[in-house]
Amino acid sequence: LYINIIYYLSLSFPFFLHFLHSFRFSKEVFCLFSSVLSACVYGVESRLVHVEADVGDGLPQFSMVGDLSAQVREAQERVRSALRNSGRSLRPKRITINLSPADLRKHGSGFDLAIAIAVAAGYGEIPAERLSQTLIIGELSLNGEVRKISGVLPIVADAADYHCHTCILPYENLSEVQRIQTVRTFGVRTLEEAISCLRGEMPDLPGPPAPPAASVSSPAVDFSEIRGQSFVRRAAEVAVAGGHNLLMIGPPGAGKSMIAQRIATILPPLSLQEQMEVSRIYSAAGLLLPEDFLLYNRPYRSPHHTITAKALSGGGLIPKPGELSLAHNGVLFLDELPEFRREVLEILRQPLEEGKISISRVGGTFDFPTEIMLVAAMNPCPCGYYPNMKRCSCTYSAIQRYQSRISAPLLDRIDITAEVEVPDFSLLFTEKKEESSAVIRKRIMNARALQQERYQGQSIRCNARLTSENIEKYCRLGSKESAVIEEAFRSLELSVRGCHRILKVARTIADLDGREQISVNDLQEALCYRGIHRRLL
Repeated sequence: LYINIIYYLSLSFPFFLHFLHSFRFSKEVFCLFSSVLSACVYGVESRLVHVEADVGDGLPQFSMVGDLSAQVREAQERVRSALRNSGRSLRPKRITINLSPADLRKHGSGFDLAIAIAVAAGYGEIPAERLSQTLIIGELSLNGEVRKISGVLPIVADAADYHCHTCILPYENLSEVQRIQTVRTFGVRTLEEAISCLRGEMPDLPGPPAPPAASVSSPAVDFSEIRGQSFVRRAAEVAVAGGHNLLMIGPPGAGKSMIAQRIATILPPLSLQEQMEVSRIYSAAGLLLPEDFLLYNRPYRSPHHTITAKALSGGGLIPKPGELSLAHNGVLFLDELPEFRREVLEILRQPLEEGKISISRVGGTFDFPTEIMLVAAMNPCPCGYYPNMKRCSCTYSAIQRYQSRISAPLLDRIDITAEVEVPDFSLLFTEKKEESSAVIRKRIMNARALQQERYQGQSIRCNARLTSENIEKYCRLGSKESAVIEEAFRSLELSVRGCHRILKVARTIADLDGREQISVNDLQEALCYRGIHRRLL
């Protein structure tokens, strides 16, 4: 009996020591509760999240609540190890972490640093007043290093709207936000640096070099390499000048893909606002490179025809930007258009019309910007040589089935359609030089400058984005011009949308010539770009 009593007393001795240790520090003053501001990205927009920590007595436990994903729940192990390996030996307490609002699904690893700071503040390591109006984001490794995360740019850009004056983020992400002047940003490499910064021990953290001036990379291709093809070259110039959608139809080897690749060389430069919009999207998608401060070149995306509907529009439990959004303020090139699956092509209808795409999930509806210029290329038939009946081997029904893969509603949203013919052999080796991309781009920039001046103070950036209400105001016609468009409306059996698109293209043609009034010649040229629609429909 005595041996058993001694044995059980020896087992309970460690618990007795722990009780004495807890009693010894029971009179110490803890902050008990702390709150840290953090955020995460939903789509391309950020959402504010309050990270609350309660440190109290009870059985040692680390619990987290607030509608958390598996990535966020794993943060407790990373935070506990990071604090210990950073030299913060915290006494055993009951720790409860709440991420508010509770009805918002939390995802990603960007809350690690905020959770660690909240726990340290709960133990009294950081004064509560130092956390006010400070937004904290970052992922932690087990040894306390702060790692890079995606989506930093939209979070920091919106920080001022959350009444924050300071942002603490991973040092590797600091280059992304150097052009944001609305808040102070501090890049930290370790958890210890973040704690020291909040305690005022490191007021001036080292930063990366200042961002360079905006520069546009030199293209490797040029429009001067395109021999002949004057009609298609003109169609491409008009399309870029007004941001219009372009469809090129022609046999294999005629130069459709070459022309599409060179469209990127005549795109006008991005404005600062457009740079921010594009960079936010690429930051949310995790595609912004460390050396990129902002994206200065307009996007040019060319997905393969095997792309899925989700990859084109964006998807996932928490949707990420798809190819449509990654091409925002730039060009989306679809080569071999009829080879894309029908459900993929039909997704384009809403984004081309509204300039955005909405994706609904259980957690809410996500809006992605999609103000793109669609450039597409296709063969006229499966073999590619119709209407050259000497070379075409397709039956009439095969040609119809092939062309019907592009629905009439989608085709009606394409402003300019141009036939690409194989150039004459004599043009291939002529010494005559065609216009370079620089010359064409200069005319386009002049036309865009007229549009910016005309639509100043409005959300319209180019003629392609004119609404039906604005068309009456900015595309006014004289009596002769009205007679031309009325005759075309009846003879070509145009839809109202098709008629409006002809007027917008005519508006762009007038801008290229520096004229405010649309002429009969402008309308006739715009109608020439619409001629193939009737044959395809």
